[in-house]
Amino acid sequence: MKIGIICYPSHGGSGVVATELGMELAKRGHVVHFISYQQPFRLDRFQQNVFYHEVEMLAYPVFKYPPYTLALINTIAELVEREGLEILHAHYAIPHSFCALVAREILGARKLRVVTTLHGTDITLVGNDPSFKRITCYCIEKSDGVTAVSESLRSDTYDTFGVSRRVATIYNFINTRRVFRLPGTREVVGCPAGKCRVLAHVSNFRPVKRIPDVIQIFARVRSRMQAKLLLVGDGVQRREAQELADRLQLTEDIVFMGTQDNVVPILSAADLFLLPSEKESFGLGALEAMACKVPVIATRTGGIPEVVVHGETGYLAPIGDVESMARYAIELLSSEEKLRQMGEAARRRVEEYFDSEIIVPQYEAFYEEVLRQPRQ
Repeated sequence: MKIGIICYPSHGGSGVVATELGMELAKRGHVVHFISYQQPFRLDRFQQNVFYHEVEMLAYPVFKYPPYTLALINTIAELVEREGLEILHAHYAIPHSFCALVAREILGARKLRVVTTLHGTDITLVGNDPSFKRITCYCIEKSDGVTAVSESLRSDTYDTFGVSRRVATIYNFINTRRVFRLPGTREVVGCPAGKCRVLAHVSNFRPVKRIPDVIQIFARVRSRMQAKLLLVGDGVQRREAQELADRLQLTEDIVFMGTQDNVVPILSAADLFLLPSEKESFGLGALEAMACKVPVIATRTGGIPEVVVHGETGYLAPIGDVESMARYAIELLSSEEKLRQMGEAARRRVEEYFDSEIIVPQYEAFYEEVLRQPRQ
């Protein structure tokens, strides 16, 4: 198949999954063209069957803001015509799905199929805003195929938009041959095994991630044992997090690592992963941690319970219940045997349910189904 993947190039979950999916599809013999305003950070451009196309922006004084969506539509249309693409896979409804649909209409390409994958905030935040709700609903209804990254997000889509279009659940995934716990990373963070514990958190530091809760949980852990907290990412809550760390006198024990392209060495140094989010459609960071044999303590919200099994691969608590999450963390970190058992269980769960060898064929089958069905 000849597939165009439209995605954000950033460190967010949708961009990561879209890039990993495209590279996995290319390995399986499909020709994949990535379309974005810059190269996705995980994209290996030297891989066979993989191509990247940058959306060129027009700088013209008449526009108050650069018309990215118009430039994207034009790039998509030119690429479809030149390369004979069969499928456009839009990751995120707004603006990617909309642009794919408009490009198809411009070309009159009736054989071209548009697949939309919903990742979370395109439904629960952006798409639910009155400014975009109607257009998001249009994108879902007019796509030839729609997927969601969790059953929770699938349910939210039906509840929010009342759409008649079937939404299939295809989970996010990890290539477990490339993501696994690396040896020899613990000493790098200055916290030798047996002498102190390492907790980690990875996100974009938006309010929905509840970064202050991460620090409050760590503060309770630190009061009971030697520990360090690795905070990976950046965003609007970083300053607030740093100020809270200062007030709690934890500055020496919290490492703000900024945005990192490769989190595997960092997760490999961790004993525990914290994800106290207010909302998560899936929780890709938790999945990456589990692949590195790191148990997860998270909130029971969105798609997280579909990833983390309470009492088996980690623990779940209500949103904002810092005390319970801290109690779980202290209990787990106090037992080497329990940490090991949960870490092994976490890795097994990733291998059995979320490995690329399981999920990517589901996307292939979905593409084939969409290509067979007539246009509505």
